[in-house]
Amino acid sequence: MRDIASCFSEYSVTVSDASCSSASNLVCRRPGQAFRHPNLIPSIQNAVTCIYKANLSTQKQILISVTWCRNHIGQGLSIKVGDELSSTIKVNMDYRLFRRKKGNRTFESGNSTVEVLWDLSMARYDLGPEPTDGFYVAVMVDAELGLLLGSMGEELATKKFMTGVSIAKFSLVSRREHYYGNTLYCTKAQFCDTGTSHDILIRCSGEEYEGLKGPVLSVCVDKKKVILVRKLQWNFRGNRTIFVDGLLIDMMWDVHDWFFNPASGYAVFMFRTRSGLDSRLWLEEKVLQKEQDRVDQFSFLIYASKSP
Repeated sequence: MRDIASCFSEYSVTVSDASCSSASNLVCRRPGQAFRHPNLIPSIQNAVTCIYKANLSTQKQILISVTWCRNHIGQGLSIKVGDELSSTIKVNMDYRLFRRKKGNRTFESGNSTVEVLWDLSMARYDLGPEPTDGFYVAVMVDAELGLLLGSMGEELATKKFMTGVSIAKFSLVSRREHYYGNTLYCTKAQFCDTGTSHDILIRCSGEEYEGLKGPVLSVCVDKKKVILVRKLQWNFRGNRTIFVDGLLIDMMWDVHDWFFNPASGYAVFMFRTRSGLDSRLWLEEKVLQKEQDRVDQFSFLIYASKSP
């Protein structure tokens, strides 16, 4: 993909003036209860990847990637600790393999010993591949609890970990959602730990939309239109800046492949908080840095294809 930072022009729209204490704690919620457009069926979410940063008591920082996916065969969970490919485990949650829905696995990642424990046997789901209730996923790094997810996590912690085990501080630093189907995407996002959960709707229309001719991109936050891009076939890459809960957030899009590589192309939509009221885009400053060097800001990406 071509460098989209070179195509950006900046605008800003205020969605909410509510204050927020920290831009680094942006949390994107699952799309189950997001509002729906009355005329179109929203695209189907088939994968969610969340990246967490764990700060261990040894001052070591480690990235933990958790991916939930769903296809015509069944559901799956993949967990990666650190950068090594060998430090990835995959759990097949096919409905015929109930025994795989609960278990644990130990492996080496760099110089650390990692143990992953999970129980998805009673997990409940909404519309996406990510469970909403009745599960836990825990990641132990060198006998320290580095990550604990799920509504059953407190019960697990009480039984297994409340015996002198150190608990690392962890935070969500990136979330990526994959969709396919219609060009309508509904999800929810909480832009800081003290903020409220906001409905996000992204729609790429056809040849005419609200009286406008030609493909149009519209983005709504809490049913308020904050972005409208006309002649999308020419403005296939760009950005706008919005304010939500007192945060300055860059919203960027790239739908180039939809027009010029329709057979296998996908669109990318990104929301990313800035570290402050800097006039420059984060990409202009940090495009050459690795993802692990940029974990103080949060990014929320939507990858959209027209087929699975």
